[in-house]
Amino acid sequence: MAALTAVMRTQQLLLARCDAALAPFDLTFARFELLALLSFTRHGELPLGKAGVRLQVHPASITNAVDRLERSGLVERVPHPSDGRGVLARITGEGRVAVGGATLALNEIFADLGLSAAEATTLTKLLRKVRVASGDPSVNR
Repeated sequence: MAALTAVMRTQQLLLARCDAALAPFDLTFARFELLALLSFTRHGELPLGKAGVRLQVHPASITNAVDRLERSGLVERVPHPSDGRGVLARITGEGRVAVGGATLALNEIFADLGLSAAEATTLTKLLRKVRVASGDPSVNR
């Protein structure tokens, strides 16, 4: 129980720091994750359904995130080239700039966790084991 409580409380503290770091970019962590996901794809775009699966969120959450990012000019909806009913979310140039700046801001948080580089590596490895054991499909196995 002590380990679970420590992980949950740490998550709350880190999320508050992430929210503060992302505020200047008008992003939440959920919208940042979607932008980052799109920025890592070959063409900067994904079908909304596939994005939801990769981020493990409900389709309505992806729709809401795309709506907000589209209003901010960070993504655009485009027709799927081979599925007449499908829609892709595509990151814009502005979105790439925003995700780049937001990533730098988030990296600053992790430079100030009070951990040495070796400790941060160990922590990452331990948390990866927990994620794999919990069935997190986003973990590269």
